[in-house]
Amino acid sequence: MTAFAIQTHSLVKTFGLGRKQISAVDGLSLHVPEGSVYGLLGRNSAGKTTTIRMAMGLARPTSGTIDVFGLNPTRDPERVSVLRQVGYVPEDKMLASLSPRKLLELNRSFYPGTWSDDLARKVIKRLELPLDTPYMKLSLGDKTKSALAAAIAQCSRLLILDEPTTGLDPIALDELLRLLVEDCTAEGRTIFLSSHQLAEIEQIADHIGIMDRGKILLEGPLDDIRANFHRFTVTGASLPAGGAAILSATRDAHATRYIIQRDPESFSHELICNGATILDSNPMSLNEIFLELCRTAESREEVSA
Repeated sequence: MTAFAIQTHSLVKTFGLGRKQISAVDGLSLHVPEGSVYGLLGRNSAGKTTTIRMAMGLARPTSGTIDVFGLNPTRDPERVSVLRQVGYVPEDKMLASLSPRKLLELNRSFYPGTWSDDLARKVIKRLELPLDTPYMKLSLGDKTKSALAAAIAQCSRLLILDEPTTGLDPIALDELLRLLVEDCTAEGRTIFLSSHQLAEIEQIADHIGIMDRGKILLEGPLDDIRANFHRFTVTGASLPAGGAAILSATRDAHATRYIIQRDPESFSHELICNGATILDSNPMSLNEIFLELCRTAESREEVSA
């Protein structure tokens, strides 16, 4: 039985009252396996940060449940137990108005049982973090590095990183991704990253969740997602108009283009058996999958509105 670092069921978070009420998270069911690198992907305002804030106990769900290692992060004393097991980098990177050295010293005092001075030094060196620059003089990238160093050196069971690459140049980004793989996943720690930068997350994630308008559109192992999504360009007289495997079908005067979201081999076999001609067949990148899912979800909402 799979153990989950983070699990939600029908999670809802609304803001405002009456007609002005906004659903930031809308019936979200999420499953983050322990030991995984899980990338939660979505556009701006998809609900990613609100979900993370509920996981950290910084916001209470309107309804539904969220558990971190089986504990409720919004309920004391469970919340305290959750915080002891989580390293957190928030979206705004405004942890405290401290120099990086002072921030690391502060975090070290909070986590004496798990803190690693060796790992802290390694992150500082690899990310080229200026330790004694006053907070107000730090660049955005150095503020991000400071927050990352403090969280990674905690050696917590779970790292929650909200937009962890903000302001990082390509070299620092590459070093960060290497650090996460070499020094975090090797120890069996769970990493939960939220981002709208797909290429960065795709390099290290083994599980993916795609979120839009507060809902989960797709979730699962990245390898399975890549294997299932496929694009076909087809001609023929008796082509399927829809079905469980078809995410979208676009017809023009010359051909029909299908986006398939499961079992492309069976779909291909069915087309050939029905006399269709497959002009083109290609797997899809994560970026293409993301765009198709969001466009399809948006089109369906417009139809139902």
